[in-house]
Amino acid sequence: MTAAVLPVDELPFVTLTNWVKAAARCGFNIEPVFRQVGIQTDLIHLESGTIKAAKLAELMAVCVAQARGHHFPFMLGETFAFEYQPDLETFLTTSPSLREALRVFEWVRLLINPLLDVSVEESGDRARLVSRLDVPGSGPEVTGHFTEATFAAVQKFARLLLGEQHRFERVDFRHPQPADARRHAQFFDAPVFFGQPQDQLLFPRALLDQPLEGAFPTLHRQAAFLVEQRLQKQSAPRGLVAEIEQTFLEQPRILGQGIEAVAERLALHPRTLQRRLQAEGVRFTVLQAQVRFKLAARWLEEGGLSIEAISEQLGFCDRRSFTQAFKRWSGLSPSQFRGKTRPEPD
Repeated sequence: MTAAVLPVDELPFVTLTNWVKAAARCGFNIEPVFRQVGIQTDLIHLESGTIKAAKLAELMAVCVAQARGHHFPFMLGETFAFEYQPDLETFLTTSPSLREALRVFEWVRLLINPLLDVSVEESGDRARLVSRLDVPGSGPEVTGHFTEATFAAVQKFARLLLGEQHRFERVDFRHPQPADARRHAQFFDAPVFFGQPQDQLLFPRALLDQPLEGAFPTLHRQAAFLVEQRLQKQSAPRGLVAEIEQTFLEQPRILGQGIEAVAERLALHPRTLQRRLQAEGVRFTVLQAQVRFKLAARWLEEGGLSIEAISEQLGFCDRRSFTQAFKRWSGLSPSQFRGKTRPEPD
């Protein structure tokens, strides 16, 4: 099963609330950090939200620098939860064995992080969980922080599934040894080595097939079915909604001309268009607002158009109407948003 393909530097950002919780655990408020980095926070459309890989790398670097008392990547892993994919967590926690539970990594790659490539390698009486994660636009240290967060999340769920038997025998990281390497050994309660050929967790092979106390076959099968349904829906063509979005993006001025103008360009009667949108569970006004916000944010960030010009391009009757709408979408006025996302002058 394959999911919809995003550009290599465009990542889903369904973990937004996870970052908020991790920052709180590390003693700082992440909201100013989002503004500093220029990240839009849209909880309403979170499941379809994306973030540039370079911005995610910048976000990680700033969070690591601001954290107090804890190493931010560890807290990011510790606080991770499948909040927007509860079927994934159900599949994981009802698995009959660790080997079966590890299937979740393929689904995580498709639904949460397309850069994540985790596999299990077995040799003799040892097994290793190998992570091959590279974040475009980041150096070895920042990419290493994402691997640290991944391994911290693995440890969290290993503890949940295996109890006291979850302990790793060794942890290897590719990135250079940090100044305070002792915290890594303390956190993982295992020997930790840096500058290694690959990122990996080593553990006894027997743990892969040890029966788990939380096994619940009925719920496990149901959760797997729901995940497959989610993947099918995500990989299916978007049909009419995609056509309308593309029409808006190519001809932004018709955003202010109502459903009749869109229907004309799609060679449909307005009532037919309305009926088909209802069948897909989509409201025209919601779709219109989503595209307006997407274009407005992009143009404000780029800085090539005045706020008045953006208002006109998006089909608003005046700047005041545009400002009121943008405040509803983002919590900021267009001027405030532009000031937060454009770099400060040297």
